[in-house]
Amino acid sequence: MSGETKECNVCYTVNTDFIAGLRRRCACNSDYCNSMANSTCYLQNNVGHCAKIKTFEDGQIKLVLKCESQPPATERFFCTSVTGTSIGCCNNTDYCNKFLSVPDPTMATPPNEGPTCEQPMKPGPCTTSTQRYYYNRTNNTCQKFKFGGCLNNDNNFLTQADCEAECKDYSPVPESPGIGPVIHMATLIASPVCIVCIVVTLFVILQQRCTSKVPEYVLPIGNGGPFIEPPGNGIDEMIEISKEGTGFASAGAEDHSQTDHPAGYDGKGDTARSTRALEREFVAVKIFSSREERSWFRETEIYQTVMLRHANILGFIAADNKDNGLCTQLLLITDYHERGSLFDFLDCNTVDIQGMLTLALSLATGLAHLHMEIVGMQGKPAIAHRDLKSKNVLVKRNGQCAIADLGLAVRHISATDTVDIAQNNRIGTKRYMAPEVLNDTLNRSHFDSFKRADIYSLGLILWEIGRRCYVGGIYEDYYLPYYDMVPADPSLDEMRRVVCMENRRPSIPNRWNSYEELRVMAKIMKECWYANGGARLTALRIKKTLATLYPLEDIKV
Repeated sequence: MSGETKECNVCYTVNTDFIAGLRRRCACNSDYCNSMANSTCYLQNNVGHCAKIKTFEDGQIKLVLKCESQPPATERFFCTSVTGTSIGCCNNTDYCNKFLSVPDPTMATPPNEGPTCEQPMKPGPCTTSTQRYYYNRTNNTCQKFKFGGCLNNDNNFLTQADCEAECKDYSPVPESPGIGPVIHMATLIASPVCIVCIVVTLFVILQQRCTSKVPEYVLPIGNGGPFIEPPGNGIDEMIEISKEGTGFASAGAEDHSQTDHPAGYDGKGDTARSTRALEREFVAVKIFSSREERSWFRETEIYQTVMLRHANILGFIAADNKDNGLCTQLLLITDYHERGSLFDFLDCNTVDIQGMLTLALSLATGLAHLHMEIVGMQGKPAIAHRDLKSKNVLVKRNGQCAIADLGLAVRHISATDTVDIAQNNRIGTKRYMAPEVLNDTLNRSHFDSFKRADIYSLGLILWEIGRRCYVGGIYEDYYLPYYDMVPADPSLDEMRRVVCMENRRPSIPNRWNSYEELRVMAKIMKECWYANGGARLTALRIKKTLATLYPLEDIKV
């Protein structure tokens, strides 16, 4: 006996040689037994094969055992590249199909051919030739066709009545138009909309750049680019009475357009610029947005206070406004200090004992001058800063401090014993707020209350300076006050909990007790931090105490 094996996606045959003279019996099941007993069927005239068929239907594998007599096996069991059915064939022994090893079929997801009555007539790849009916939508009739026995679609009915019942009154769904016209129409609509959105976005960005938050003085060390030389003979010629109605000493508009030498950016997004005049002297230009007009007006007003000028208060040069077509920029022109803010300076540098005392004493001296009232025809009212912090203090080339940013300052009107507080939506910096400010118990009608709040903030700045004092080969890293107690941007509630409820203050390193200067600094800080504002030191007392340690030559006590 010879044998032949063929394998492909749907069928394979084994031992296909017919043995003459034998009436072969095959195993069968279900309806394929043809009423034969004991699950047996016979090959008629010994023609055909015993078959074992596995089909994949409804997610399950169905097994069929049967006799395959007509048509001849060579025509019926040909191989095609279709999934869903596996067939094994044999005729060498009785019941040989029962023991055939047939692989499980695989079932690929059938293609979606649309509604049943619109599907084409599909005979299938097999060759059984069974009469079936399909609906021909061309002439709207049910017609006969020869079904091969496998891989049909849904347009396949056993009887004409079944076909007509399903499709007789079928109304085909109108075909949808292609997506080409839709895409074309969408493009025509979307293009101008996108252009408008881009234009609006650019306009909003430019507006936001002109209406950003309140600026701070954060001017980094650096020599910048080439000199910018506005027309005229230098700073003296820049200062003139404004012709735009501000009423302040002003630099002309043509000069402002020249101030494009960058000097730095503050932490809130506003710009501080500098320029060099013919004498090659720097000035700083602080730019306010139009919505910060109150802060700009107040700071300019305070700077123009008679006898305010002092070596340890930022020097005022001019103020003006500039309209660039999209927004109005409010300009404040002041002295430029290349070392930047005290915050930046301490973050990048350490200081020795002398440097520490120079910073501390000059800062206390500037604050004492602000707080002091000078009586006379050309006198100066007492002024409280209200937003004293290391970012609002600049470091001069000689190592001394200059107090800046007077946008929240208040003045004492001694004639009426009242406090001149400008309307302003700004508040101070929460990290530096005194306990009475945090818990809203500050007496706003009593000017000394504001001075005492400044002293609390001064104590925190002295703590920042002291930590950066390099002595005995040791110094502390730079941190903001309460860095280890509150997050980077604390809320009022968080600061109120730490400062007022828990009564905590920044820790003072033990090593400070080993050095007289640091020990005195620590004592001053503690006396600045009392919860009771009336128990705190005055700026003048702090100035005199520090002066006993290291009197500065150009600072008179």
